[in-house]
Amino acid sequence: MLEHKKHNPLIALLGAAALLMSSPVLAQSAAAPAPATSAAAAAPAAPADAAATDDSSSSSSSHSGKADVNFVSMFAGATIVVKVVMILLGVCSVISWILLIMKLLDFSSLNRVSNNFLEAYRGARSIADINRIAVSDEFAGNPLADMAAVGTEEVQLSKQAGLQISGEHKDSTLNRAQASIHAVQAGLAKRLSGGLAFLASVGSTGPFIGLFGTVYGIMNSFIGISNSHTTSLAVVAPGIAEALMATGLGLIAAIPAVVMYNVFNTGITQYGTRSEQFVSELMNSLSRQLDKGA
Repeated sequence: MLEHKKHNPLIALLGAAALLMSSPVLAQSAAAPAPATSAAAAAPAAPADAAATDDSSSSSSSHSGKADVNFVSMFAGATIVVKVVMILLGVCSVISWILLIMKLLDFSSLNRVSNNFLEAYRGARSIADINRIAVSDEFAGNPLADMAAVGTEEVQLSKQAGLQISGEHKDSTLNRAQASIHAVQAGLAKRLSGGLAFLASVGSTGPFIGLFGTVYGIMNSFIGISNSHTTSLAVVAPGIAEALMATGLGLIAAIPAVVMYNVFNTGITQYGTRSEQFVSELMNSLSRQLDKGA
């Protein structure tokens, strides 16, 4: 009984502690720190996720905002004045290349037929032979053949008129023949120089036309900067690129035109010298034949 009475206070303390632990209020207080710890552990993860989301969104926005700049997009975005300048220079460039092809074919055919005609002409033995060779279909349209044809025809017309082409009327006959030949030469110069005025105009004015488009485009770009109240290069760069493209097209049109003009002008000069030499040769031949009594 005494031992039982001694242990009663211990048992009472243990029972009181059990009652306190089972109380709802105390249980809620004891459990409260655990969610706080979980929230503290989860807190750093939220900013990390948000940062990752921001990075991905900024990356995607930068890719979507990247403009595909090329010739077509710059032309489409240019102002109407710059577009007109670009179209004009493009048309001039196309016409210049068409003239280049036509002139190359013309000069190639001209020199080839002239070589064949001179070979046949130098084998003739009379004025009638020269005329027959000159008016043949093989050499139709060749300037040298036309000179020989009109020169010999004038001699034959004088002979048919009853003039003494081998006597007192020889000089007048040769003068008339030479005048007819010079008329053909004048037509030759006009024929060979066709299109050169256009090439000279494109070569001299093309860069200035392109420069006008560039000045207008840059001026328009700076006006856009003033209106947008920003100095960002991304704002002014497309307009400047469009403007500089006008200058580039001007040079693309002008440089080949200048080269073509110089090449063809040299070719015309060389063929003009060749025709002068042929006129001298032809007049000597006609004079020789008239002295022989042709």
